[in-house]
Amino acid sequence: MLVVDGANLTCADVEAVAEHRDIRVAVAPDALRRADQAWRLVPELTARRQLYGHTTGVGANRDEVVDLAAAHEHGRRLMRSHAGGTGEVMPIDLTRAMLLVRLNQLAAGRSGVHPRLLTALADALTTGAVPRVHRTGAIGTGDLTALADTGLTLAGERPWAIGDLPPVPFDAGDALAFQSSNAATIAEAVLAGQELGRLLRASHAVAAMSFIALDGSPEAYATPVHAARPHPGQVECAADMRRLLGMLGVPKPGSRIQDPYGLRAFPQVQGPALDAHRYLRDVLTIEINASTENPMISVETGDAFHHAHFHTAYVAVALDRLRATVHHVAELSAARLGDLVEPTLTGLPAFLAAGPRGSSGVMILEYVAHDALAQLRQSALPVTIGTAVVSRGLEDHASFATHAARSARHVATAYRHVLACELVAATRALRMRSASLLDLPVRTAFDRADAVLDKDLNDRPLSGDIAGAAAVLDSLAEA
Repeated sequence: MLVVDGANLTCADVEAVAEHRDIRVAVAPDALRRADQAWRLVPELTARRQLYGHTTGVGANRDEVVDLAAAHEHGRRLMRSHAGGTGEVMPIDLTRAMLLVRLNQLAAGRSGVHPRLLTALADALTTGAVPRVHRTGAIGTGDLTALADTGLTLAGERPWAIGDLPPVPFDAGDALAFQSSNAATIAEAVLAGQELGRLLRASHAVAAMSFIALDGSPEAYATPVHAARPHPGQVECAADMRRLLGMLGVPKPGSRIQDPYGLRAFPQVQGPALDAHRYLRDVLTIEINASTENPMISVETGDAFHHAHFHTAYVAVALDRLRATVHHVAELSAARLGDLVEPTLTGLPAFLAAGPRGSSGVMILEYVAHDALAQLRQSALPVTIGTAVVSRGLEDHASFATHAARSARHVATAYRHVLACELVAATRALRMRSASLLDLPVRTAFDRADAVLDKDLNDRPLSGDIAGAAAVLDSLAEA
């Protein structure tokens, strides 16, 4: 059971509900009470002042006053006209994540929607009912098309993609209030951020395995080194490498006076990615527990406030930063893979080949990794350098956080493939050399990879190994 209260939802909760349909979702009684108070305040407000989207049109139609006697039909027209999304349909996990984020935001009690909409969203999540929602139609200033699709489905005007719920009545002011959110964008950012966080943690174990296979120099991770320039992520990475490698006290000199950057600069490159991920998680934790509806219905003041919480610059900038830093980390993974196939660094045959002279071993892994890295590079390009002017010039800036979130999921997929290629090579190198892992914490990571990767070292297709390594990476995050 997950009880939604509008204030305490976590990114881990969103991911859990997105991936598991056996979690019951309920709304806290206090949240329903707050929602009811705000809903009851709306008619009073519309009787004494103009309220955007309730007594007026939206966008550049903000000055067009709506006949209050026809307000109910105005709301329906608003949803119908905005349900113009196109392209592919959202995957089930993303749709469920969107429903949960929107439910929690509504549970904060400042939207003015009828409480039955909160109950309906909770029922959909609990029963596994999923609306059919198009992905294309947002620019980071509100997921209007996605939430209009959802609203019309709840209202019974659209068929459910999976399951079914009885139609839910929408009051006159419910339409805009329900749509006024970036729940789909935020949900996709959460799912991407969660996956990238696991991959970043797993990369410590993979890099530690490569370190041992390459007989790296431990001096680069020494405590005095990182105390001299204590960026939080860098310090965290170096500490975890020391833990995985069983480094105690002042390290002894390594076999080389200087290692390649893939090992030596790992904390300095990984650190910014860890910091960026932490910042994104903090931003998203605020967003999933935020009141974003415009106008905001304030029971405390008995009034409404028009504002710009629909703008997601924080999310877009945080995602741009994370994708850029992950690209640098992925480049180091590809560099370590290049080191692992080099005999002068490993003391092993070229390409970790075990067959007759001229055998290719894991040669192909570099090609696969750099293909994935090229895809990652394209997805890491910033989206925040562009904008859009819409609605007859009134809405003259956009964050494109929606596209930053989509790109972040592409980055996660590509980074998983790059890291998997390194893991395949590192596991093979450790099988081939005499380095002892018995007393090192990184032995756990090696054992998990060793259990799923084919032990045949002869030339053969490596697609299955890469897939197995990609699948086991999530478990290495906790190694």
